[in-house]
Amino acid sequence: MPMIATHPKVTTEIREVYLRDGVVRIPGAVSEEWLSLIAAMADVELSDPGEWVTDTNPGAPTNRLFTSRYRWKTDSLVNRYVYESGVAHMAAALMESATARLYFDHLLVKEPHTEAPTPWHQDIPYWPFLGKQICSAWVSVSELTVAESSLEFVRGSHDWGSYFAPEAFDGSKNWTSDFEGEPAPDVASARDDYDIVGFEVEPGDAIFFSAWILHGAPGNSGDKRRTALSTRWLGDDVTWYPHPGSDPTVTDDDTAVQSGEHPSDDEHFPLVYSV
Repeated sequence: MPMIATHPKVTTEIREVYLRDGVVRIPGAVSEEWLSLIAAMADVELSDPGEWVTDTNPGAPTNRLFTSRYRWKTDSLVNRYVYESGVAHMAAALMESATARLYFDHLLVKEPHTEAPTPWHQDIPYWPFLGKQICSAWVSVSELTVAESSLEFVRGSHDWGSYFAPEAFDGSKNWTSDFEGEPAPDVASARDDYDIVGFEVEPGDAIFFSAWILHGAPGNSGDKRRTALSTRWLGDDVTWYPHPGSDPTVTDDDTAVQSGEHPSDDEHFPLVYSV
């Protein structure tokens, strides 16, 4: 039997929940020392954004959705978090993988009273990979309810065998024009038709979820900022699969990995954990 990762926080029960539901919350996954550092880093990034940024209402104290990605090479804190927080090890254990490579880091901020929800979607069609061992580790720096924009999921949808067409989050249908596939279902309009699970989190809790699961988040109706740092992880069975609609940040022009090969490229997808 091939070796797979184990981790003290990833009990047999927790792993079984992740494999069955496509998502699981691990309490206290990240130590408190990281949380204030991430919050301070978010302050800096909001005032002086980096390269790969989405900002819906720049400078506003409310009704602002801000994201920043791919900072592990340029921000020493993000780099240390990737390698030292332990989330890579937990991701490998949950995915029953012997390894975990980083795809990218993703800072996500919703200021208080931000109306815009995160639409229901799968991650996998937006990413240039295939494989079941692909997951995210989403960590909040503060206590959050679903109403304050914690995450919701359609339980078990990672096993539907669906691969929904990627669309722009503003609903403009302009993400790509040459992707063949059905659109993601309108979960928000028919919530009773789906087995939806939402997570209230304490500071340092991690929500690990499959790239294949349908998920979304409401706007932030609360009075405090929602700051989360998500890292995206690639396991043993992952292959490089650039395609129409996938994130153009890293493309065939950037890597020597060929389509169908494991992304063994430490410059772009560094090996962070191995048994």
